[in-house]
This record gives sequence, structure tokens and C-alpha cells, in this order.
Amino acid sequence: MSLSTSDSATWVGATSAGARGANRGSRSGAPLLEVTDLSVTFTPREAPAVAAVDGVSFTVDEGEVVGLVGESGCGKSVTSLAIMGLLPRRGVQVGGRAVFAGQDLLTLGDAALRDIRGREIAMIFQDPLSSLNPVVPIGVQVAEVLVRHRKLDRAQARRESAELLERVGIPDPQRRLREYPHQLSGGMRQRALIAMAVACQPRLLIADEPTTALDVTIQAQTLDLLKDLVRSSGTALIMITHDLGVVAGMCDTVNVLYAGRVVETAERVPLFANPYHPYTVGLLGSIPRLDRARGDRLTPIPGSVRDQLPWPEGCAFAPRCDRRTDACIGRPPQLTRVVVPPRTHRCVNPVVPAPATLEEVS
Repeated sequence: MSLSTSDSATWVGATSAGARGANRGSRSGAPLLEVTDLSVTFTPREAPAVAAVDGVSFTVDEGEVVGLVGESGCGKSVTSLAIMGLLPRRGVQVGGRAVFAGQDLLTLGDAALRDIRGREIAMIFQDPLSSLNPVVPIGVQVAEVLVRHRKLDRAQARRESAELLERVGIPDPQRRLREYPHQLSGGMRQRALIAMAVACQPRLLIADEPTTALDVTIQAQTLDLLKDLVRSSGTALIMITHDLGVVAGMCDTVNVLYAGRVVETAERVPLFANPYHPYTVGLLGSIPRLDRARGDRLTPIPGSVRDQLPWPEGCAFAPRCDRRTDACIGRPPQLTRVVVPPRTHRCVNPVVPAPATLEEVS
């Protein structure tokens, strides 16, 4: 997704930022979801253990849109699967806490999680073709959520399924209910997944790269649909993406992940206007912008996600960073909280000079 702006403060796009900001200011009490020191380690039998998520912490308030951003392999999707309790039991170690509405999801059994998934927390998966059952009609799959969680009978569930398909913009919903996933276009399949996710009006919606397999026009339609659903229902949303263009038009708060850890957290406007961490700067520099002069080249981040140090040995981003110093090697960078403007970052040599108003978090 391309961005167009005349200055960094307006880079975030024209969405309902003011309304959301006022809404955030009116919230009180505990967050809807509080993830603390979440870790996920894969332990294959004949290979070294891999820490896919390493001490991730963030919060989501009622009605807030929170972004988890980073390249493929940084731990975004594994974080969401751990929260949903969808990781396999064997060969995986999950630690930390994920408290949703007062319950630690990581301590619940399968039966309790099944009651929460779909009703309180729903997820839109990355690939709709592989997420939908290929041998079951779309109508049956949407109605199953309504029968399971809202206890509707089959006739009621079918009527509401048609209303849901119409609500998400699928034409001729009665006919689409009888069709199979392969008979729908990619955009329609994604809309069907969204219909299933919002069927029970969940308090939290997790969208894992919901526009990856779609063309640009359908991407914009899908994002507009998600924004409308979030605004109308007050549902909180976790948007998982590698595309900061999507973040610019959707999110209130942004968490930038690298190598399984959060390296920068800030509200959307400060993050785009003054990114602190070199990795955030690299992600922003990789985005096509419509206001750039013709012929300007993008500035890609050198190397790949595999080019990293283990966190105990220093900053994982150091091998790819053009601001690397001797202080980046030897010990992991601590998470630092900047008070004004409010944000946290994990860098000993940030792009923006460190102000006097900061404190070390960990």
C-alpha cells in the first residue's frame, strides 16, 4: 500500500483518529487484553530449540486498534496463535500471561478456550482458502458459529448467515450460502471469513495479515470493511501486518516486533512522525510513497530476518543496522520508556536523540 503526505504528521491518513483518541481517553480500569512476557519456544526432537516469541508484552483496550508489525518471521502470527490457544501441545513451550477480561488464557483448558473462541475472541486468518473447509458449503460454516455459541436453531442460523454475508458486502447471499469455498473469489472468501469472525460480536478481533493474498482494490475494500465493523460494534482489533501503509490507516497504537521481541511501541502519529528504533525507520523507508519525486529509490533494509544475533548476545538487529555501535554487542538492549513523547524502544543508539525524560523498563 502506498502512502501520500506533505509532512510526517499527516502521514497517518484521514481516518477517525480524533474520535478514537477521545475514546481512548475515556477508558478506565484494566485493559481488555494484557499480554505480559509471552514466550513461545519450539522444541523439535533432533534440532535446537527456537524461541519464536521472547518476552512480548502489550495491552489492548476496549475498542482500540493495536498493530503488531514486522517482517515475516518476527513472531507476529505465533503471538496471536498462542493467545488463541491454537498452538500444538507437543514440541511447544508457552510461558508468560495473556489476561483477557480477567482470565489468563494460557492457563485455560481446551473446553474453556472453545467457549471463548468465536464468542469473545475471534480471528481472521491469513489465507482464506486454506482456512475454510473445502468440502463444506459456506453457509454451513458460517451457521456453525451461530449454532455453537448463540444456540440458534438451523433455520435461524441460516437466516442470520445470509444477513452476515450481506453485511460484509457479498452479493446474492442466499446463493453464496450454498456454494463451496473454491467457487468464491479471493475477496469473497476473505469476506466470508470476516462474517464468521463477527457473527457473535466478539469483544476482541485478531486479523492476521487479512489482505496478503488480495489485489490492491480488494485490499482497500477489506480494510474499509474492518474499519466500519470496528467502529459500529466497538470491537477491539489486533491488526497483524508487515505493511505500515495498513497501519497508517487503521491502528491507534503500534508495536514493532523483531526476532520475537517488541523493539518499539508508540501511538500511531508519534511513531510515523519520529520513529526511534532503526528497524522502524527501515520499515518506513521501504514503503512506496506517492509524494516522492519520480525516480526516487526505496531504501530497503539490508539482509534478511535470518541475519540476526541471539538476544542474549546483543541487539538482534545489529547485523543489519547502519547505526550499530560497540554498545550494541555483548548484552541485550533494555526496553526504555520515553515519557515525552510517550513510547518505549529497545535501542542504545536511537535515531532520535534520547530526551532527558526517559526511564529504563527492563
